[in-house]
Amino acid sequence: MRVGVIGTGNMGENHIRTYSSMYHHCQLIGIYDIDETKRNEIAKKYNIKPFPSLDNLLKEVDAVSIAVPTKFHYDIGLKCIDNKVHMLLEKPMTSTVEQAEDLLYKSSKAGVILQVGHIELFNPLIQELLKVLENKKIIGIEFQRMSPYHERIKNIDVVEDLMIHDLYILQEILKEDKLMDVQALGKIIDGTIKHAVVIATSRQEVIVQLTASFKSKSKVRTIQILTEDDFIEVNLLKKEINIRSSILTKTIKVDDSIHPLQVQLTDFINCIKVKREPSVSGNEGIKALLITNQISKEISKIKNENKYL
Repeated sequence: MRVGVIGTGNMGENHIRTYSSMYHHCQLIGIYDIDETKRNEIAKKYNIKPFPSLDNLLKEVDAVSIAVPTKFHYDIGLKCIDNKVHMLLEKPMTSTVEQAEDLLYKSSKAGVILQVGHIELFNPLIQELLKVLENKKIIGIEFQRMSPYHERIKNIDVVEDLMIHDLYILQEILKEDKLMDVQALGKIIDGTIKHAVVIATSRQEVIVQLTASFKSKSKVRTIQILTEDDFIEVNLLKKEINIRSSILTKTIKVDDSIHPLQVQLTDFINCIKVKREPSVSGNEGIKALLITNQISKEISKIKNENKYL
């Protein structure tokens, strides 16, 4: 399987490094980035070919990872479809739901596999959590996903970049793609949402709270779940789940050697080889995009309304 990577930022480099180690599964043919200096720098670092144009790369590969800013996903996705190149699109899938639906329709018609990069669903800790929650009655869930500010995220919406991970994890836990009674508040800095809080209920009447922020002094990745019988704390940085009930306390840890991105890319390559539906399909990407866009619009709407009070 001949693969390439489009985009050489932080996530793009992660894909490049991971593909480079997967020589039993695929051959990394090369990379493309619109920034020639960055493209050549990364190519030299990993001893791979930098392609001078996107079209040249797409003529040489069977599949690509697309790790560029979201606003370019749709146009690059269309080029992949024209070249019959399978694609893994980093989240969020596209800028709009209409673009996502069009890409999904056209890729399906062309026989091109489209997988969305919901990497946390390949995290063994999340997979273990799903097993723990089987047959449990959930009362409430609280997510916290926060990071320190960095100049590279100046124009990035925290809902689209961080909160989206917890939204698709939530959808996987509840097996629901829509939240009810959504209330969203946020802090807009430099023209984009940098701190966001959402409170909502699910169809099953689970109370949900999500916090995402680029203004934290330290990195936080936690999930707290209250069920009828247990209180469950998940620390994604420590890679452990703590379960407390009236009769026992239990800690579950997962294998540190398992890298979610490698699991995700292996799944992507395998679904191309056997021609099966990806584990995270375009439909799943659209579901996450719907709620993400709803939250961002709600926060921006409140901000605009407050300007005229």
